[in-house]
Amino acid sequence: METTMPDAEAATQQATSPAQPYDPAYDPLKSATPGVGRDYAPTYWIGTAGEPPADDGPITQDTDADVVIIGSGFTGLTAAIFLAQEYGIKATVLEANRTSWGCSTRNGGQAQCASGRLKRSQWIQRYGLETALKLHRECLDGMATFKELIADIDCDPQPGGHLYVAHRDKMMPTLEKEAKLLRETFDYDARILDAETVKREWIGDQEAAGAMHEPEGIGIHAGKLAFGYHRKARALGVKIHPASPVQGFETRGGVHYLTTPGGVVKARAVGIATGGYTSQSLHRELKNRLLPILSNSIVTRPLSDDELAACNMRTHQVITDTRVLRHYYRLLPDKRLQIGSRSAITGRDAPQKKYESMLTGDMHRKFPALQGIDIDYSWWGWVDVSHDMMPRIHQPDAKETVYYALGYGGNGVMYSAQAGRRLAQWIAGHGQALELPIFTSRLPFPNLREMVESQAFAPFRRFGQRFLYRWYHLKDEVF
Repeated sequence: METTMPDAEAATQQATSPAQPYDPAYDPLKSATPGVGRDYAPTYWIGTAGEPPADDGPITQDTDADVVIIGSGFTGLTAAIFLAQEYGIKATVLEANRTSWGCSTRNGGQAQCASGRLKRSQWIQRYGLETALKLHRECLDGMATFKELIADIDCDPQPGGHLYVAHRDKMMPTLEKEAKLLRETFDYDARILDAETVKREWIGDQEAAGAMHEPEGIGIHAGKLAFGYHRKARALGVKIHPASPVQGFETRGGVHYLTTPGGVVKARAVGIATGGYTSQSLHRELKNRLLPILSNSIVTRPLSDDELAACNMRTHQVITDTRVLRHYYRLLPDKRLQIGSRSAITGRDAPQKKYESMLTGDMHRKFPALQGIDIDYSWWGWVDVSHDMMPRIHQPDAKETVYYALGYGGNGVMYSAQAGRRLAQWIAGHGQALELPIFTSRLPFPNLREMVESQAFAPFRRFGQRFLYRWYHLKDEVF
């Protein structure tokens, strides 16, 4: 005998449809919220991940929750997974648009053994050797966490390590010095490859003057991973509500009142995991503490065997180059080339065709045989960069049960899993055991050469960004 599900239950068995179209010019420094139920950006990951998984629909009335996670990307979903698995806490996840709508389905899919933008040598300069060694162990532990999480998720993993390509001869001494430090101080088996070896045995990047290969690095399909995290979280009892942006955030008597278009959610604790899509007005502790930066990506049509041979693409490993405005690229499992780099300064400028054309030109310079190849996917997204280039997983006010995990600076594919675990640890009341600077200090305000930090610099950040981009271009390509 066939039974009919009640309408409310049936609604939870499918993904919530978009209520608004994709906004290509969205800018987190200009918009109060990322929208309400906006559709996905037209990324390769969304285009090839299959149907979005079932969710719990938008918030439609006032409700209570033990723990609320704001943001349904990699960090928010893994935090919810670990809260359920390790502490028996079933979180409620609020998402402004569609599941994993932001950073998590717009990145390059490169899981590297890093957190933030600084190298190990820079960790030593900033924090000292002992703390740098602990940060390295945190990254190794994070990679183990990531591998464990994705073991049962079909996300097209491409393991084998990370190839860090010197885009000019002058970068090789820096790579050689860093590789020596990694081997001798961090016991991390980085090795140097000369230009001929890179081009003959790895990839025919015509700019390659050599490379450093490090053992940890995995390429993944970002959309399939995001949807896999989503399904895993819901199977553990997590509620995921799309089209439910937090438009008001008040704390009274230790209780948090989160206003959404469909009702107020009252929570005992809140974890914020909104990445580069963090609104200036979301919470007072986050205003002016992140600089969202745009990154562009393109994906070609599938390459023919002759084109693969002409480019000597012999690896599927994740690759970056040594530019300050770095390129990240790799050969995908379906023989497409994906490449990304920095883009426009503002959301208003992001849709301009010139940024895609610049990236296509960069691809042609690396792989001349691909001149004129069709581009099947082109998109851009916001990266959450902290003003000191390191992430924070932190409770900013000891008197309030509000926590955040933000500021990965483009290295969040892997570290978001570990950050989710650490965020869950904070929320469950065990965060005091976390001793590294990324756990014990707030996201900083803008600074002047890391000497003077002040919120007063915030209105001038994009002016400074324009200047720095020009300087970085000269540094990367001319000097």
